Amino acid sequence: MPVTKHKFLIVLSAIIVFACVLSFSSIGQQNILTIDNKSSSQPIGKFTYLYEDKQMLYADSEIINIAQFTPESKDITVRNEIIPGNVWVKFTIVNKSSDSSLFLDLDYPNISEITLYRLNAAKIEKLNQTGNNLLYEMRQNSKPGFAFSLNVHVDDTATFYLKANSFHPLVLPMFIMKAGDLAEKTNSENLIFGLYFGIMLSLLLYNLFLFASTKDLSYLFYVIFLFFLSFAQTTISGYGFKYFWPGNPVVNRYALTITSAAAGITGILFSIFFLRIGYYFKNIIYILSVVVLLYIVVIISGISGNNQLSYDLLNYSGVAGGVLLIVVSYMVGKKGYKPAYFYFGAWIFFLVGIIVFSLRNFAVLPYTTLTTYAIYIGSAIEAILLSTALADRINSLRKEKEESQAYALKISQENENLIREQNVVLEQKVTERTNELMTTNSQLSKALDDLQDAQIQLVEAEKMASLGQLTAGIAHEINNPINFVKSNIRPLSLDIQDLFDIITDYNQLHDQQNGGLHEKLNEVYEKQESMDLNFIKTEIGQLIKGIEDGAERTAEIVRGLRTFSRLDESELKIANIHEGINSTIVLVRNTMPPYIRIDKDFKAKGSLECFPGKLNQVIMNILNNAIQAIGEKKDIAAEEYIMISTADTDDDKIVIKIKDTGPGMNDEVKHRIFEPFFTTKSVGVGTGLGMAIVFKIIQEHRGKIEIISELGKGAEFILTLPYVHPEA
Repeated sequence: MPVTKHKFLIVLSAIIVFACVLSFSSIGQQNILTIDNKSSSQPIGKFTYLYEDKQMLYADSEIINIAQFTPESKDITVRNEIIPGNVWVKFTIVNKSSDSSLFLDLDYPNISEITLYRLNAAKIEKLNQTGNNLLYEMRQNSKPGFAFSLNVHVDDTATFYLKANSFHPLVLPMFIMKAGDLAEKTNSENLIFGLYFGIMLSLLLYNLFLFASTKDLSYLFYVIFLFFLSFAQTTISGYGFKYFWPGNPVVNRYALTITSAAAGITGILFSIFFLRIGYYFKNIIYILSVVVLLYIVVIISGISGNNQLSYDLLNYSGVAGGVLLIVVSYMVGKKGYKPAYFYFGAWIFFLVGIIVFSLRNFAVLPYTTLTTYAIYIGSAIEAILLSTALADRINSLRKEKEESQAYALKISQENENLIREQNVVLEQKVTERTNELMTTNSQLSKALDDLQDAQIQLVEAEKMASLGQLTAGIAHEINNPINFVKSNIRPLSLDIQDLFDIITDYNQLHDQQNGGLHEKLNEVYEKQESMDLNFIKTEIGQLIKGIEDGAERTAEIVRGLRTFSRLDESELKIANIHEGINSTIVLVRNTMPPYIRIDKDFKAKGSLECFPGKLNQVIMNILNNAIQAIGEKKDIAAEEYIMISTADTDDDKIVIKIKDTGPGMNDEVKHRIFEPFFTTKSVGVGTGLGMAIVFKIIQEHRGKIEIISELGKGAEFILTLPYVHPEA
């Protein structure tokens, strides 16, 4: 039994060693591509070996010593992510054809840098370097993709190393082609792209013309969508680099994601307007807004250098937006909007083109002319169907308009018949109503006349009240100095009479005889002493001075009255507002309780074009209101005040502020204080026209009046008047 077990282990070890030898021998064998005269243009991916130097550990000259190359299992090498570092591709070909002019055709234009090396005597020799990070003029061939001359002699074997480094997901569709086949393929690519670009340009110009004719925003958004869709296809195919920015290779790093995102955004905006999504499915707009936001993030991340995130979001946004728009277009079509079916078919063709193109890149479908240009075909059919849908939309709108006009005509005829039938009744009712209105109008006219008469009477009553108050003030002010003069006249007369008596006695001395002259002088002297002549002189001076003061005070009151009254109210003239304020204070002083004082702070120039008498009436009404308001306070302080101040503004105006310490007013009173007949006073105390007259006078002066007041904090009236009246 132990011997048998030992033999079994020996046999098992031999089998394992043999299997390892076979494995290493198969790895050491390289899959070599043979080119003969019958070779067709097929991908060579299965004849290549790959190595990903993500950390860029090896120099180019060291790559031939790397044993980690792995065979590619697909016809096309595809990496759906951006690979950092370098990707190396190794392949060996044997030229059994009769032509030594062989080319490596790399039919994918969005690779940042590509360098081709040839193995020669255990060293690699650099043949060419290109990529869309380098100037377009550095390419060996004018095609949008990349082509490298291999120059392998007949019956010769050559090994090549291709180094690729890209900011974009890596796709390597590689072909070995002869010079004639490559030229023919390049011409075909140019012809197909020219045809595609011509179709898109024609549709763009046609729809731009329709937009100019119809002013329909759907055409404008469709034109913008066509522009960015064509621009994106031009960028993806490499023709953008070839024709638009061959001298600016850095643009290629951002153009692909930005143009694709812009096409997605404009496509969604066009769809919203064309499918009337806001009308049929308003909530879908919020979902589409999220997709638009994702496209904006695609642009931002692409510009900021995060290309991997940009490509991932671009794929997710494209799938989500495309599927959602297909579903929405079908649902809108089910609601009876016929152009939505054209849209549905257009997006189906476009998505089919994208799917076929993607499956070709993943080597699920063969690399044929149809699969290569499927995205061109799909987008062109999409553009044509969408243009057809827009044209059909015009027909639908025209049909709807005709139906609407026919319906409107029918309604109009029915209305006309109805109007004819009702004309007789209406005429009778109009006659009756007219008579009623005439009666009512007559009554209203009489009521208006009565109201105007009442208003005139109230205004006259307000004027008479002001005149009565003015008269009382004048009488009171003049009565004081007159009483003072009157009270001085009696003692002055007595003093003068005493003086006249002394003078008479002295005159009688001229007739006195010398014998009695001395005695008579003694009598006169005694009488003079009893009168206190010095006191009489002093008293006479004081009495005359009092009479003089009373007369001056009376003259001052008369001057103030003349300043206040200003009978020339109908004419604008230059007057000093400070004089008017002072004269008004003189006239209202008799109505002020002793605990109220008036403070003045005049800083303005004061002389302005105005109606002086009317402005004096404004000041008087405001001062009277302030005095009455203070008198109505529940808790009157020992000393209340009214502050009047003036100041100039920068725009040649004067500001007059009249502030009191009254009880203040609430918002309702402030808002209604200038309404005619509005008053907070008791019945019979006021007419409610005082502040309305104030407001009207300020308007006549092209000024404004403001009120600052709170309950318990007094009130402040602010008058702003121009120095130069606009009508002057």
